Amino acid sequence: MFGHFIGGEWIAAKQGQTIPVDNPASGEVFAHVPAGGRDEAELALDAASSAAKAWRRLPPGERASYLVRVASLLRTRVDSFAETIMAEQGKPLTQARGEVNGAALQLEYHSQWASRIEGDTIASENAGEQILILRIPYGVVVGLIPWNYPLSLTARKVAPALVAGNTVVVKPHEITPLSALRLAGLFQEVGLPNGVLNVVTGIGREVGEALVGSAKTDLVTLTGSVRAGREVMRRAADHITQVSLELGGKAPLIVCEDADLEYASERAVFSRFRNCGQVCTSNERTYVQDSVYDAFVAHFVRKVESLRIGDPRSDPDVGPKVSRAELEKVERMLSRAVEQGAQVLTGGGRPKEPPVNGGYWFSPTVIANLDASMDIVREEVFGPIACILRFSDFNSALAQANDSDYGLSAYLFTSDYGKVMRAVNELEFGEVFVNRVGPEAVSAHHTGFRLSGIGGDDGRHGFEAYMRKKTVYLGSR
Repeated sequence: MFGHFIGGEWIAAKQGQTIPVDNPASGEVFAHVPAGGRDEAELALDAASSAAKAWRRLPPGERASYLVRVASLLRTRVDSFAETIMAEQGKPLTQARGEVNGAALQLEYHSQWASRIEGDTIASENAGEQILILRIPYGVVVGLIPWNYPLSLTARKVAPALVAGNTVVVKPHEITPLSALRLAGLFQEVGLPNGVLNVVTGIGREVGEALVGSAKTDLVTLTGSVRAGREVMRRAADHITQVSLELGGKAPLIVCEDADLEYASERAVFSRFRNCGQVCTSNERTYVQDSVYDAFVAHFVRKVESLRIGDPRSDPDVGPKVSRAELEKVERMLSRAVEQGAQVLTGGGRPKEPPVNGGYWFSPTVIANLDASMDIVREEVFGPIACILRFSDFNSALAQANDSDYGLSAYLFTSDYGKVMRAVNELEFGEVFVNRVGPEAVSAHHTGFRLSGIGGDDGRHGFEAYMRKKTVYLGSR
């Protein structure tokens, strides 16, 4: 039984109200966390507010030192944290270990910004006057975490927020809350002052709404669905609270006739089926030029059929979907696609013999005979279904890729420098990858256009999102 982490203390569920946490591989409940509500949210915000003044007064290097120590602990406990990720999220062993190391990297990278917090000096029109622009912390930051990367995305938000001088309240997703709680335990272990980091578990429409709608919240940073992003924006509007939203994606992957088809197909499969397709930057729409379409599809289908699906602890290529609701959503999307004329090339539903009974299993699936009007081409799948489409020339490829309500990531495979430059200039996405796929770099900037959100994470621009600007006029008398 886990508790909320508020003000440096572990707080049990009120009146025994808990949320079960089940294992996606088996469907079995293995843990419970408190079902928090408005009272717990307010308690956490009060703790963060009380700790804010002393925390921001600490030198940035001292604030960063806590991150470095937690990163060191994470790297020595990779397997333990990977077990938690496998159990609550269903990520295969190697990918789970990668997430733990990714969380440590987030902490280490953002700790280095402690010596790079800079302002500006502006020449004044008045004699004897100086104008300064300072970068200062917001105050209390609320971090809303999704279920697909429960540890690394918590670190991605907590690390820059703390180094910048903010205190934080984290609300993990209710189906994957354990990673964030365990990370809070490491910060407690290294002596982080009470109230600087708090974790409250519960349902989003209860805890999340209370956190976002409070006047005590100075900044909300969310990684999640478009629906959640809209709700956060509406609720934050009550107090004109600053928001940063990293939402969904519908990434196109363009394969031109001059591409290395073996390499492009291998990378396209990796991008589509990593973490069971539950990645916002996943290859959701594969566009292949007519002249190489059949050859590419043959490569692609063969590679998909060779993917190993299994219990995360056996380190397969593909694990289970994260929940029954997500499994059933993907089933509905595939059924609708077939109704609209899609052709299933391989896979097509739950495996006849699941690796573990009771789990949320869906076979890696490839569909073709698609067009831009179909729901599955328009809506984010977030699951192990690959959509293959055709294009005749590069103008058509760019037009089809841009024909989306989303604008997070896009991929291009070609050996033509002219096409590369056109894609860089004409693809309307926050990230463009050429002859490679994700994941993105922690030192770059992860951002999207349109329904994919506002703001972003990582790099200098992501770090500066956790600070606001204050202008100071220094007169001589």
